[in-house]
Amino acid sequence: MRKTDVSPRVNASINSFLFFLKTERGLTENTISSYAQDIRDFFVSVGKEPDAIELNDFLDYFSELQEIGLVKNSLARKRSSLRNFLVFMIEEGVPMKVDPEDLPQIRYKQQIPDILTVDEMLQLLDSIPLEENLDIRDRAIIELMYATGIRVSEMLNIKVSDIFWEDSLLRVLGKGRKERIVPIASESLKYVKLYYDTVYYHLGRKHTTPYLFLNYLGKQLSRMGFWKILQKRIVNAEISKHVSPHTIRHSFATHLLEAGANLRIVQTLLGHESINTTQIYTHIDLSFIRENHQLYHPRA
Repeated sequence: MRKTDVSPRVNASINSFLFFLKTERGLTENTISSYAQDIRDFFVSVGKEPDAIELNDFLDYFSELQEIGLVKNSLARKRSSLRNFLVFMIEEGVPMKVDPEDLPQIRYKQQIPDILTVDEMLQLLDSIPLEENLDIRDRAIIELMYATGIRVSEMLNIKVSDIFWEDSLLRVLGKGRKERIVPIASESLKYVKLYYDTVYYHLGRKHTTPYLFLNYLGKQLSRMGFWKILQKRIVNAEISKHVSPHTIRHSFATHLLEAGANLRIVQTLLGHESINTTQIYTHIDLSFIRENHQLYHPRA
């Protein structure tokens, strides 16, 4: 099966849905074609049968589309197409694992993601108390994400062995399992160290896991788990903007660029995979990257 193909079962499900749209919903050919493309693209990406799809597959897919710069209107349209497909499959009696209402909301007419200002970012961080174990964990996570600009998927997969404490460096396994090394702002690293020294072993005492950030059961933190953490902390910080994990990454890059950091350095720190954006950064010296990061990051 070619990379652009879907399985016969997926293809049959899509064709049944398109027939329903034409005969019962009376949609135009152009609209039906858009539905078909949206749904087919999703199944090509995840490589699963309809009844095997989980919520994280949708979350990862939307996150990937956001990372490559797909505008909100297009994301919202794809979300609508996939939600309607899920509803159709459930009504047809297919035992789906995902409730259509659980798909994340994507607002129209928001072409540029919200960015937290430096003051808002510090407000968010400083609003997290250091009283309970989970408070310390949450502060450490958000500090690290803002300090490094890593993706939420990269944060979730950080292992204890990926942090080089003495050198203030983090090894990140990015898209396509491509590894990069990024500096950690010193002010943020102390909160990660506090979490590791005082909370990590307490959370993980019942489980053996190499991952750094754990849930209250001592298991690897999930994407949905962090989403809930972030929304709770945003509310507590009394920040009215729509904030997603990507907002932290986008704020990281924006704050560096606004302070005068070199665009190529910022793109290197972000770990872009496109050949067009990575070829020219291959020979940048790590010490130069570290110097720019420490010079321009608000927490350095």
